[in-house]
Amino acid sequence: MGYIALPRRLFLWSMALIYMSAFVSLYMQIPGLYGNDGLLPARKQLRYSGDKSLWEQFQASPTLLWLSPKLGLSTHTSVELLCLVGAALSLAATLVEPLRDSLVFFFLWLIYLSLYQVGQVFLYFQWDNLLLETGFLCVLVAPLSLLRGSPRAVREHDRVTFWLLRWLLFRLMFASGVVKLTSRCPTWWGLTALTYHYETQCIPTSLAWFAHQLPVWWQKLSLVGTFFIEIPVPILFFSPLRRLRLGAFYLQVLLQVLIILSGNYNFFNLLTLALCLSLLDDQHVNFWLRKPQTTNGSQPKSKLWSWLCYLVELAVWSCLIFGAIVCFDLQLDWAKKSVSSRTAFTFHHFNQFLKTVTIPCIWLGVLSLTWEMVSAMFRCACVQGFFKRFWSTLQWTVFCVAAAAMFTISLVPFTYLEYDSGGKLWPGVRRAYQVVDRFQLVNSYGLFRRMTGVGGRPEVVIEGSNDQVTWTEIDFMYKPGNMSTALPLVTPHQPRLDWQMWFAALGPHTQAPWFTSLMYRLLQGKSDVEELLQSDVSQYPFHAQPPAYLRAHRYKYWFTEPKEDGSYPERWWRRVYVEEFYPTVHLGDPFLENMLHQHGLKDKSAPRRASNATVPRAVQWLRSQVRGHSAPVIIWSLLACSTALCLLRVLRHTDPHAGPRKESPAGFESKVTDKDVTSGAATPPDEGGKSEEVEEEEEEEDEVVEEEVDKGKPEESEDEDKNDTGDEELAEEEEEDECEDDPREKGDPGMRKRK
Repeated sequence: MGYIALPRRLFLWSMALIYMSAFVSLYMQIPGLYGNDGLLPARKQLRYSGDKSLWEQFQASPTLLWLSPKLGLSTHTSVELLCLVGAALSLAATLVEPLRDSLVFFFLWLIYLSLYQVGQVFLYFQWDNLLLETGFLCVLVAPLSLLRGSPRAVREHDRVTFWLLRWLLFRLMFASGVVKLTSRCPTWWGLTALTYHYETQCIPTSLAWFAHQLPVWWQKLSLVGTFFIEIPVPILFFSPLRRLRLGAFYLQVLLQVLIILSGNYNFFNLLTLALCLSLLDDQHVNFWLRKPQTTNGSQPKSKLWSWLCYLVELAVWSCLIFGAIVCFDLQLDWAKKSVSSRTAFTFHHFNQFLKTVTIPCIWLGVLSLTWEMVSAMFRCACVQGFFKRFWSTLQWTVFCVAAAAMFTISLVPFTYLEYDSGGKLWPGVRRAYQVVDRFQLVNSYGLFRRMTGVGGRPEVVIEGSNDQVTWTEIDFMYKPGNMSTALPLVTPHQPRLDWQMWFAALGPHTQAPWFTSLMYRLLQGKSDVEELLQSDVSQYPFHAQPPAYLRAHRYKYWFTEPKEDGSYPERWWRRVYVEEFYPTVHLGDPFLENMLHQHGLKDKSAPRRASNATVPRAVQWLRSQVRGHSAPVIIWSLLACSTALCLLRVLRHTDPHAGPRKESPAGFESKVTDKDVTSGAATPPDEGGKSEEVEEEEEEEDEVVEEEVDKGKPEESEDEDKNDTGDEELAEEEEEDECEDDPREKGDPGMRKRK
């Protein structure tokens, strides 16, 4: 694998954006979810006791909220403050590259972990676990620029820590494909899951309605493509051939983009796309930026090697495509102009396949990680100077041990896919996993194990009344309810109450205790909870006076079909009544009171009195400023402004005399300073035997010769002038390397624009 400086910096920039989206999205919902008058107050999760020390409390539940009493803050205020600090820190990291630092990402991870500990059911999603695991890996991937400076320096162990992202991406995608078949869900095995998926997912987009209208044969073929991308293709992540990894990268991007267009899955798909950057190298990113590529090495050898690589790549893709055709019996039907498909293997066959490949996949990961470690070790040995070589080797040792530890404990959740493989792990690995489990360092994944809503999408509709005669439906902002309301696009925001309403509709209300709290708060007329349903309270039908009675019914929803003349219908949905979900209740109702006491939702302890200190008043003032605004609009505005500022910064640093400098949108440049080289931070010479610095020196010599020729020098003295100029320039560079402490401040040639 080539240099990974640009993909690493692009990944860290993307993670800063994703963190910002996650914190802002959660902040907008804190009062209604975790406030003192919210559905599940956060203060109930933290029982402050003088018997335990602060460290013992942190070990039991790792969260910074234990510091609230010592700071004189209520739990509600502390939760909002943590969200604000996380959002501000991630926004700053987005705009300022030196802040994409290991320490900054550690604090971002710690803040989100602190919120996760009190988030309860509204924060227990796989993408929250994935954000915590990826966020912790950012601590290993990001540089320590705040302490050492030079955030763009390349370190010998970077490819080792960056490899952990590729292993996480493999676990995520491979598990997502495997669990669909191990669940024995008939829709996945019958290749009919997508005929239900678009209308039964939590919050579909408008494009989901159109995707649902596609013919059945296309839906089945699309599912075959999904299995192809999620199960065999991830194995190519560890291929030594670069083009195989790039092919796997574009297939993963295609899948994630299609999911984003058809469904609102908050920051989950964006986070997956960020992980896909681990499959790239500097050469391909420069190809995106239209930067010229240099080739080194002997031409005959490179041609022979290229042809061999082409043959191997062609053989690999041919085998994968042929395997997909055989396993799913793909056949062209020329008469119907369609492709027929069916699952041509049994559950026993797939189970045997899983037993066969699970352990080899682990060993493939071991070999790939070992190769990266050994390569990094040789790069350390190439560093000049004893102390610099010693410091690089020490860094290599620390980060290789950390990478090996993260890989080892990740084998426990990975082997959940196949029971027999999990039993072959060393017991010490399981004990180590149990020790770090509460920190969410590694997790198991696998979405959509079973397809729900096969007989119709279940939806809970809440109705309110003041006289038990006239009932008014209470609509949510995002989830389906009103059949004529357009389907929203809210990514990367996650309306967590709307998501839980989707889960609640799948079973009785007793499986969702928080639903009783929702009915109770709506009867009380708590504005914080009402804003979870409608951010503009004027759209809430009982904003002037809370309802005296509430009830809930279960319906089944389906997408409407186009009319016979091909025109679109007036409504997005059609529905039928199924049953009562929650009986009619009012304040003081015996059934409601019993449910509140049964689920422990009625806390007798009074909340802490609001403080008049500066910090609580500042938090309250900021809350008053954002109240009533739409969360997606705020998130999109922040994303657009931060991206625009990064682009403006790139344009501002463009050299008007030498032409525009081609950089990535976030200002990711691919320069390595001479200081980085002498400190052992630069990568060793490439396969052709030339380092990047030598190439730059030769290119600069050519530039000097061209300038002299333009000034009227005789053509016969061109070679001599070139040699003289090159010697003088090399002598000057050697003198600068010996005398200068910071080449960036002295006009270092390594910092100039690369032609």
